[in-house]
Amino acid sequence: MPPLPSRPDTPWRQLPLPFVHRPLYGAADFLPAPSNATALAWLTRTADWPQHRLALWGAAGSGKTHLLSLWAARLGAVVLAGPVLPRDPAAPSRALAIDDADAAAERPLLHLLNAAAEARMPVLLTGRTPPARWPVQLPDLVSRLRAVAAVELRPAEDSLLRALLARLLAERQIAVPESVQDWLLARLPRTPAAMREVAARLDRAALAAGRPVSRAVAAAVLEGLAEAAPEGAAAPPSDAPLLL
Repeated sequence: MPPLPSRPDTPWRQLPLPFVHRPLYGAADFLPAPSNATALAWLTRTADWPQHRLALWGAAGSGKTHLLSLWAARLGAVVLAGPVLPRDPAAPSRALAIDDADAAAERPLLHLLNAAAEARMPVLLTGRTPPARWPVQLPDLVSRLRAVAAVELRPAEDSLLRALLARLLAERQIAVPESVQDWLLARLPRTPAAMREVAARLDRAALAAGRPVSRAVAAAVLEGLAEAAPEGAAAPPSDAPLLL
């Protein structure tokens, strides 16, 4: 058998192996703030909901799914995803929590609301806008949604965004100096969705670089975010705040 070819004396480099990040939706992971205080209060008063229904609405990343998960865990509710509701849902025997209900098919959503009302089971919905503004066509569903009490998760405060970014980085076990976090916060859009996106990109960048996140790595991530902005949105210079 011929000898195996010799290998050059080069150092091994560990290949970056990404893993799926699963957000933490426990009570200890929720960040209370004035912007979500009203919603949090309503979730502790299920018995006071008009017609046993409540909707949480707000921008992506504002905490709707987290609050829905906390409420569902406390009441033992069935959690359903709006876009994949069953076509012929069974009558509920427990409370219902429907995430992204504004993306649900109309007839299954109507059947669920009617069945829950007959069983006197509370229903929690989430969506980007109040249910009265969802573009539905079924007259019966229109009337049901107009009667749903809706609570807004308001835009996050700077203190909440700072705490959220720190928590997201800790969840992913990314070492980012506080000075670099401050630098990013001064330049990112003031939304929870932006914090989640930059944390995910920093995770990939740190894994690929094989070293802690420096300001140079953060600047490259920020540049990538600006390039990925929707067409027509102005991409600010790297040393200027991103005011979108």
